[in-house]
Amino acid sequence: MILTNIEAVPGKKIIDHFGIVAGSTVRAKHFGKDLLAGLKNIVGGELKSYTELLHDSRKQATERMIEQAKELGANAIVNIRFATSSVAQGAAELYVYGTAVKVR
Repeated sequence: MILTNIEAVPGKKIIDHFGIVAGSTVRAKHFGKDLLAGLKNIVGGELKSYTELLHDSRKQATERMIEQAKELGANAIVNIRFATSSVAQGAAELYVYGTAVKVR
């Protein structure tokens, strides 16, 4: 599956359009890690537990979007975008969407 955040795949021609595909995941912060992150926030530096959480969330949401595109017969997803939103205190949704297409 070809993934891109631009409107076309360079060197390829879009021969079919399947519409919007999306994937999402909702993740909650781990209390223990949240406590340690709060301490790290005082002294500064990367919050590695949050970095890992977001990385895993992006990966899972993207995999779900790819599966949806494959079911439609697409071999590429163009114009991919990511969004996040808070759904509850301590929990957030990571949402990814794009346009499923077939390219040649």
